[in-house]
Amino acid sequence: MTIPTITILLFAITLYLIFKPKKSNPIIKSCSPGWQKILFSKVRFYQTLSATDQKEFERQILGFLNNHKITGIEIEVTDEDKLLVASSAIIPVFHFLDWVYINLDEVLLYSSSFNESFETSVEKRNILGQVGWGVMNRKMILSKPALHQGFENEHSKSSVGIHEFVHLIDKTDGTVDGLPEVILQKQYVIPWLKMMHQEIEKIKKGHSDINPYGALNEAEFFSVVSEYFFNQPKLFEKKHPELFSMMDTMFNVQKK
Repeated sequence: MTIPTITILLFAITLYLIFKPKKSNPIIKSCSPGWQKILFSKVRFYQTLSATDQKEFERQILGFLNNHKITGIEIEVTDEDKLLVASSAIIPVFHFLDWVYINLDEVLLYSSSFNESFETSVEKRNILGQVGWGVMNRKMILSKPALHQGFENEHSKSSVGIHEFVHLIDKTDGTVDGLPEVILQKQYVIPWLKMMHQEIEKIKKGHSDINPYGALNEAEFFSVVSEYFFNQPKLFEKKHPELFSMMDTMFNVQKK
C-alpha cells in the first residue's frame, strides 16, 4: 500500500469517526405490563383515571421519557424511578395534551438531600429538589428518597417531584413568580393574585393548613398549593373551595 493510499485511508477513517451517526437511546414505544403495574401500585393519580385516560397517561409518560434524560448521580436509576419522575412531570399537565417541557433536558437523581452547591456529603443540606440555574440550567435535581416519599404516603399533601415541575411550568413564560401566564387566562390573573396573597397572609398567621413554605414567596406558594391540589384534591376542595376552583380552571381539569 503506497503512502498516498494510507493517507487517504486515514483521512477517510477520521471523517467517519467525526461524522458517524451518534447512538441515541432507543425509542420506548409502549408501557410494558411491568410498568403498568408500577404505575397502578405507586401513582394514585393514575389509579383514579378511566381505562381510556390511563392509556393517555401512559402515552404522555412515554413522550416525556423519550425526550428527557434521567440520570443517577452515583446511584442506579430503576424503572420505578423513571416512572415516578415522569409521573411527577405529567400529572400537572395531563389535561394539556400537547405540553412539552421546553426548558428541561435532564433530571438528575441524588442519593439524598443536598445543599446550594449540590453537595450531598456535608452536614448542612436541606434541599430536596431544585430547578437548575447557571451551569445547571435546563436540568432538574431531585432527591431520590424524597421523590419516592411523595408517592408512598397516601395522606401526604406534598410531592417534591410535582413541586419542581410546577416551577418549570411557572418558568415557561420566562420568570418563576407564581403567575404562570402560559396556563392562566388573562381574566383570572387579578383574582389569582388576590387569592394567593390572602392565603399567604393566613399561612403567616397560622390560620391555614397549607405548608408554611408556601408563604416564602409567590413562586413557592404556587408550587406548594399545586402539590396539595394534585395529592389530596378532595381535602383541598373541602378546605379551600375558591382556590380549588381557580386551580381546577388553571390546570384545565375536565370534570367527569
